[in-house]
Parts: sequence; C-alpha cells; structure tokens
Amino acid sequence: MTRTLTYIGDANDIHTWSGIPYHFLQAGRRANFLDCGWTVRPQLLRKQRVYWNLREFLATGRRGGFQYSSEFLQRLFNQIPPGQRDGEIISHFPLFPPAGSVRGPVSFYIDLTLHQLFTDYGFDKIVGSRIVSDALSREADAYHSAERIVCMSRWTARVAMERYKLAADRVHVVPAGANLDETRMTDLREDLALPNLQPLRLGFLGKDFRRKNLAFVLDVAGEIQARGYRVEVAAAGFDPKKGPRHPLLRSFGFLDKQHRFESFTQFIRSCHFGCLFSKAEGYGISNREFIRLGIPVITWDVGGMAETVPEGLGHVFSAGSAASAVADWLEHMLADPARYLALRDRVRARAAEVSWDRTIERLQAIWAGSHETK
Repeated sequence: MTRTLTYIGDANDIHTWSGIPYHFLQAGRRANFLDCGWTVRPQLLRKQRVYWNLREFLATGRRGGFQYSSEFLQRLFNQIPPGQRDGEIISHFPLFPPAGSVRGPVSFYIDLTLHQLFTDYGFDKIVGSRIVSDALSREADAYHSAERIVCMSRWTARVAMERYKLAADRVHVVPAGANLDETRMTDLREDLALPNLQPLRLGFLGKDFRRKNLAFVLDVAGEIQARGYRVEVAAAGFDPKKGPRHPLLRSFGFLDKQHRFESFTQFIRSCHFGCLFSKAEGYGISNREFIRLGIPVITWDVGGMAETVPEGLGHVFSAGSAASAVADWLEHMLADPARYLALRDRVRARAAEVSWDRTIERLQAIWAGSHETK
C-alpha cells in the first residue's frame, strides 16, 4: 500500500513549514517508510480567501480562519488527482484530508493540536468563535477515526488525550528530527567554535525573532558582558533591516539551507550555544539543528521545547527564568572551559539521535506494533 505524506502546502518543497515535511519525506523514502508527498497549493485559493475573510468580517467583525474551514480544505483536496488519493495517508495537519475524502487509513504526526494553537498562540483572538468551535469539533472527529496520532512532544500528547478524550494506547510521542540534509553532513570532529569561549558566541536561528524572543538572548548577552566577559549574539533567519539594533548583535540574514548548506552549517558550528527562549513554541526545530551539528542548546521549558534537548546535551531552564539565571549557568562554563568542552563532546557523540533518520526508525517501530512514549 502506498504511504503518502501531506500538509497544507507542497510536502515535496523544502520551503513548506520550515522544511519539516520535506526532510521527513526524504528520510522516510530512504527507509522505505514513505513513498511520496502530496502537492497542494493554498496560494491558488487567494481570491477565495479574500472573499471568505470579507464575509467573515461582516458577520463576526473578525478576519482569518479560512485555512480551518471546510470550504478551504475541500478545495485544496480537489487539487489532488484522483489517482493519487488511494493508500495510506500521514498528515501534519489535523483537518486534512477532509473527513471521508480518502478510503485508506489516515494517521497524524503533529507538533500541536488546534486547541493549543488557538489558546497558546492566541489565534482565537483573530479567528471567529464559530470557526474555532467548528474546527475543534472536526479535529476531534479526525483523531477518533485516525489509525494513530503521533505527537512531537509529551506536552502535545497530554493535551491530545485530555482535551480530545483519546485513549493512551492510540497516542504516541516521537520527537521530530533536525531539518538538515543528511546526505551532505560532514564529520563533526572538526572544531569550529573557539574552545576558550572568548568571546562567548550565542547562536539564534528563526524568522519570527519576536516570538522566538531574540530580545531575551540579547538580555542574557548583556548580563554576561556586565560580568566582564566578551560575548556576541549571532542571529540568522530574518532580514537584518527588520530586526533589532544592538551592539552585541551580529545579524547574518536568511541562510538558505538548500543552496548554501555549507554556509548554514558553518554558521551553526561557529556558535558555542544554540539559544531558543520562545514565548510560545510547539516544538523548536532549531534546537535540533544545533544539536545535530554538535552544538549544545539552552532553552526554556515552554511548550514542547524541553523535549527537543535530549538529557545531557544542553540545559533546559524553567519557563520564564530571568536572564540573570541563564547568565549564572553560562558563567560556570566560562569559568571552566573544560566543562564546556566535555558538554560539546557529549553532544557531538550523540548528535545522530536528533536526525530524521532516527525519527523514522521510531515511527517504523510504532507502525510495527510498539507503543512509543519516550
């Protein structure tokens, strides 16, 4: 039976959803777990979106929510040739494919439920209550009729079971991998980051620098500098002209992993730590990318971020920890570089644990009958 991956967008395109479907699909193909990915193009429905948003605004005073509507999802599904609709489907989006539209089994592999998206990300403030209620109802139906619900974090799995009344044996936890081309990976034994930690280089990666809290990383850097150490924040993923101005910030802009893979990996490996302190985060792929390239990570225990850092490969701070607390921990490393080098050696030795290939192995075990909860 053909096994197909889908998302709201082209699963074969590296630019879809930060590259998660693309890298998942490539690893799945290498292991003969996935056969193909659906190509759907939401951009072809722009006119319908504008009309729908206008109609929704006139009715409720709110715009937004077209992507959760039955109208949108059915139009999107209609783009798929009938000959490609058979077989098993694995979807990253809990409302797609529409209920009853395919004959084969459907499973979900998600970072968030819609309940978390609406409440933790505040989407319920911009989407009308009617579409929220309808979407949550259809999501519950989709989960109850699915073969499996696989979550990227225990946080999401817990919400899925509690909010949607799902039996524990139907919900699995398998962390996602680093969005890197494994066929182009090089030996991690070459050290790029300076072992003496001077200046300390804190790495930041992300397009949405506000939600991912670059400002907090800069606050941490300021604390470190105030204690007499040299430090800089190396940031990539956003337009420097639209980012903040700060004397400790070095902005590298968007680094294209597809066409500038070596530049991207060199940027990551020139950092001493990867930093992610998002205000809301379903998972946190950038943490996995730093670890996959041999760099330890510091992060908050927010959403599913803690589970992106295997034990011993970085440090997870309590949600909302102050910049001074993070600086205290980093100062221990600065005072004893050997401690940092030992940490980096552990990360380097276990880096393959966070690859998509390892994720696929765990998914294959679930499809073979095991119940994955770690």
